[in-house]
Amino acid sequence: MVKTTRNVLILSWLCVVLAGCSFLIRDANLVRASYQAADYLLKGARDIMTLQPRRNGVYPKQPILVTSFVNIDNLQQSSTFGRVIGEQIGSRIAQKGYKVIEMKMRTSSIFVQRQTGELVLSRELREISLQHDAYAVVVGTYGESKESVYVTAKMIRAKDSVILSSYDYWLPVGPDTKQMLRKRR
Repeated sequence: MVKTTRNVLILSWLCVVLAGCSFLIRDANLVRASYQAADYLLKGARDIMTLQPRRNGVYPKQPILVTSFVNIDNLQQSSTFGRVIGEQIGSRIAQKGYKVIEMKMRTSSIFVQRQTGELVLSRELREISLQHDAYAVVVGTYGESKESVYVTAKMIRAKDSVILSSYDYWLPVGPDTKQMLRKRR
């Protein structure tokens, strides 16, 4: 009787432990997701497609600025996650032959429009884009939930803040993503 009770307790404990393991959330391939976002941004920006590449594959027209992505709940804040996404999207756009200017996002580089919470280009970012003769700026936000992070990427024309293209996606929050979201600046 004692042996049977012990076996039942051990089996019950194993079931609980194994059931807990089946619910672990795994991280998505962040590089693949970022590259796909960049591809959609370029594909969606119809007027950017009129830029013809030279023989060496480099586009002679104005460059594209790429910024870190920011937390949708605090547009003055980014994280390792937001910085990595910006880096990877910039990398993919450069791989496609566009001239990319990397810009580490500063807190004063974006502007939150009063009472709307909208992300628009600040005067500083607009001035930087003019200094570099940039055609467009890639900006983005992310929002965290318990098990997912939702990302919005936008390619904005530098001269007038018109959205040329945008792409929304979500990723599961596994241990790596969770760690990157914690490291905020």
